[in-house]
Amino acid sequence: MRTGLGVGSIRQSFLENLFYLMGRFPEVATPHDLYMALAYTVRDRLLLRWVNSSATYLQTRARTVCYLSAEFMLGPQLGVNLVNLGIRAEVAEALSELGLDLDELLEREEEPGLGNGGLGRLAACYLDSLATLQIPAIGYGIRYEFGIFDQTIEDGWQVEIADNWLRLGNPWEIPRPEIGFEVGLGGYVDHESESGRFRAVWKPERTVRGVACDTPILGYRVNTANFLRLWRAEAHEALDIRSFNQGDYTRAVEQKVSSETISKVLYPNDEALAGKRLRLSQQYFMVSCTLRDMLRIFQQADHDVRGFADKYVLQLNDTHPSVAVAELMRLLVDVHDLTWDEAWAVTTKTFAYTNHTLLPEALERWPVSLFSELLPRHIEIIYEINRRFLEEVRKRFPGDEARIRRMSLIDESGERSVRMAHLAVVASFAVNGVAALHSELLRHDVLGDFYEMWPEKFLNVTNGVTPRRFLIEANPGLASLLCGRIGNNWAKDLSELKRLEAFENDPEVRAAFRATKLENKERFAALLKARLGVVVDPKSLFDVQAKRIHEYKRQHLNLLHTITLFNRLRRGQTAGITPRTVIFAGKAAPGYRMAKLIIRLVHGVAEAVAADPIARQSLSVVFFPDFNVKNAQRLYPAADLSEQISTAGKEASGTGNMKFMMNGAITIGTLDGANVEILEEVGKESFFLFGMTTEQVKQRWAEGYDPRAVYRSDPELAEAIDQIASGVFSRGDREVFAPLVNELLGRDSYLVLGDYADYVRCQADVSAAYTDEERWTTMALRNVARSGKFSSDRSIREYVEKIWKVSTTPVALALLPEEVVEIDDILPTRRPPGLDPL
Repeated sequence: MRTGLGVGSIRQSFLENLFYLMGRFPEVATPHDLYMALAYTVRDRLLLRWVNSSATYLQTRARTVCYLSAEFMLGPQLGVNLVNLGIRAEVAEALSELGLDLDELLEREEEPGLGNGGLGRLAACYLDSLATLQIPAIGYGIRYEFGIFDQTIEDGWQVEIADNWLRLGNPWEIPRPEIGFEVGLGGYVDHESESGRFRAVWKPERTVRGVACDTPILGYRVNTANFLRLWRAEAHEALDIRSFNQGDYTRAVEQKVSSETISKVLYPNDEALAGKRLRLSQQYFMVSCTLRDMLRIFQQADHDVRGFADKYVLQLNDTHPSVAVAELMRLLVDVHDLTWDEAWAVTTKTFAYTNHTLLPEALERWPVSLFSELLPRHIEIIYEINRRFLEEVRKRFPGDEARIRRMSLIDESGERSVRMAHLAVVASFAVNGVAALHSELLRHDVLGDFYEMWPEKFLNVTNGVTPRRFLIEANPGLASLLCGRIGNNWAKDLSELKRLEAFENDPEVRAAFRATKLENKERFAALLKARLGVVVDPKSLFDVQAKRIHEYKRQHLNLLHTITLFNRLRRGQTAGITPRTVIFAGKAAPGYRMAKLIIRLVHGVAEAVAADPIARQSLSVVFFPDFNVKNAQRLYPAADLSEQISTAGKEASGTGNMKFMMNGAITIGTLDGANVEILEEVGKESFFLFGMTTEQVKQRWAEGYDPRAVYRSDPELAEAIDQIASGVFSRGDREVFAPLVNELLGRDSYLVLGDYADYVRCQADVSAAYTDEERWTTMALRNVARSGKFSSDRSIREYVEKIWKVSTTPVALALLPEEVVEIDDILPTRRPPGLDPL
């Protein structure tokens, strides 16, 4: 009964959980009580599959993928688990019989504050696909008590509010207080010699305890449930009883407060040294707990750690966890007594590294002084890795000292720093980019020296997104339409969507598609009215740019075009302009002044448009605050136009572009990141292409780019910039946007002005296409039909085949709840390697 999937079983389980876990009966239960009872009811069914998955992995000695990431932007769990279990209709019926509404309870869920943007959302998609493809896997990260921040807007400015996502509890989490590790920080290293062998003994200044908290991750319509293990920091001694008894209550809890800071907030502002120290502490805390946990599980059956890489492959999701290289070497050499060569052989067979950026400033590096202070043994290990590595470089490229300086793990220019991307590349057996163009630029630009040395290491795995969350759950109308025409196999094999092309000219399909899109737009328009008091026309073109606010993503290019439309409308130049609602969404990093100015400018333009009686008839501008997974699921299905307008050569891949495409939005974009592959899939007739290519960008800079000359040559561009500078969009204040204007006219680092004219031209093509309903429908349907490549299932299959070399391990529900008490009778006392038992 507790794990049944029928309506009656679900209803009974819900009432029992409400009574026994929440201590309530229906007549007095709050909406939160009801949500929690439902979440526990669904979790019971997940745990049945998790227990069986763990038992299967133990018995089969399954090789395991460990995905190490600073972020996991999971999104709400209830809805996606209902989809994956295939019981949404049954749950809705069970609740209806009790007078409850499933959609209302879904709205009660707080989104986990474990990620900020594309990096974390990609990690979550990959966990979903790993389970769906029945690949044994563990996700490892940090259990942040507070997320990045909740975004509110006050007088047009972003205001950050603490994201206290755990304040009402987390029903999906299984605490594991018995699984914990003491993590050292600071101190010094003693060097000893025993029987002629060198030994290093790290004596940390302080220790922090990392405790495991697990979340089951269920695959789609399979019995496989992997898990995400997050580490919570706590003090070794929560209360100094001596200080407390002496009346020094602050000092009594000082260690607790200091220790728990490590897992307190996702991405502390690291502009100041204290922020850098905390962030590096976070990264080391995460990798130390993770590697020791992996070794713990491994040694349940095998004490020879030289076989560690046969059991595990560890994927580094960007540079944040790359200090794991030095930590694994420390554990193998200092704790497990391997020789350096033995330890290095294990390490270089264990790690694979995914690079996610082409921006030099995003390739993480740490000051040597800070690294030495926090991790004195690890800096010694990195120096030794570097010494041996540079000897190898000198043998391959004799006399090339410039190359030595470029490739060194230690940057000697200016303040000496540790190059974490270099460390990850040197220690990994595979290095991949996340889109075809990105990988090409890594090979020949960002990591070109390393590619010349180890071309066999480098490969591409284009990012993907899960269709379970971003199509089935987010857009049930479209999902239903697809199932009605091509069946439901596409949910696990997105390439099946190509079959939709056979219905491209079917009048019923076209009409149903348009009706579904309008319904999604009406729903989103109602949300804007309820939340912001903004009224928009659902029949207008929904032009959406939803992503992190950053200059290279060029939200200000979008704004310059919007201002141009505003000016044309005010002058009565309405020819070729279709009614348009321009929607922006995204967060700016707290310390990123220019990004915050862009948000302020969005609001200034929105205010000016709304105040103009002529322009507002055809144009609306909206900023949709607090962009997260829950809000994204509302926005993607409503979008008509997907703005992917970054400067060519700056975006690694992007995944928002894929989610928009999957939901029938048409891309306007540059040849950047995964846009290149989207264009290849849909063809030029279903993509709005503009802007310079990567090579043209390089050439433009080489020729001496002058943004003021561009400004002077284009009257509409000059008019828009002059309006920003003169206070038209800041209530007369000429100083507010001066830094933004000065950057555009003085340097224009991301060629906003250089691409403006072609962008305006392309937007005119967008308007013309949108007024032709039949043409637009064809383009939109083709985007859906050809989005199959961008499934995270395809990405994971490529990782499995090209990098991880792991096998599918199907799970049967052989172990039932009443048999769990006898688990020790069916499993050997000395367990074979696998995921640790529940």
